[in-house]
Amino acid sequence: MPKIKDIEPTPNPNAMKFILREPLTIGGSRSYDRAADAGGDALAEALFAIEHVKSVFYMDRFLTVTKEPFGSWDELLPKIAQPIREAPSASEQAAQPAIRPAGGDGASAESITDNPDLLERINAVLDTKIRPGLAGDGGGLEIISLRQNTLTIRYQGACGSCPSSIAGTLMAIEQFLKQDVDPELEVVAL
Repeated sequence: MPKIKDIEPTPNPNAMKFILREPLTIGGSRSYDRAADAGGDALAEALFAIEHVKSVFYMDRFLTVTKEPFGSWDELLPKIAQPIREAPSASEQAAQPAIRPAGGDGASAESITDNPDLLERINAVLDTKIRPGLAGDGGGLEIISLRQNTLTIRYQGACGSCPSSIAGTLMAIEQFLKQDVDPELEVVAL
């Protein structure tokens, strides 16, 4: 069972990051924007059962919960902590059947892009320059598609409803990718 090491606010006032002593996942993430998406994930289902929980995102040693704007963190934090403490750690889950990862409809690289080599270079830049910073703020980013030099992404966790993600972060991502991968690349967030 993961123990909560710390709870940190994120740049998004409606999202809180729980830092854990043990990982919930190893090398993957889980992201749910609504309760209906969380089917089969006991932790996410338990968190969505708490009034005012809007989204759940977790990977490795952190979990981010986003609340509805009118929910109170003072009331929510103790309620959210309980299912996190009761959830199995990644090592305990190893013996259980796998849960589909975030965006995990089994989409292959070929189904989301018309240029697998470009997608690989984009992911390399995102993995080194973008995703670590987003994770530090309790968020992440998923590639939805890459078609004709248009990269479509979806923010996860704290970044999903954060105003700075929509403006500043999106522009920064596009600039890094134009500089390091392809100057013709356009980035669009869903």
